[in-house]
Amino acid sequence: MKENLKFEDLPKATELLLEKVEQLEIELKTIKENFQPKVPEELMTRNEVADYFKINISTLWHWTKSGKLTAYGIGNRVYYKRSEIIEAVILLKK
Repeated sequence: MKENLKFEDLPKATELLLEKVEQLEIELKTIKENFQPKVPEELMTRNEVADYFKINISTLWHWTKSGKLTAYGIGNRVYYKRSEIIEAVILLKK
């Protein structure tokens, strides 16, 4: 923008500012429509996973050791990611 605006330049400068504001509004609207906040990963305990699948803890341990499910540890606690648990369910052929 010019530093030394004259009175006669004000209408054109105002018009340019309004155009820029309209462009910004359009961009903000697009961002709002397409914005998807990052959802934190939900963790499940061994008991929650066993209850979900209606299995006992030893079966869950075998599934983890065989690679069917992935376990994550925090300290001495074991957790499973809910999204991975849901993905582990396999569609059987009819």
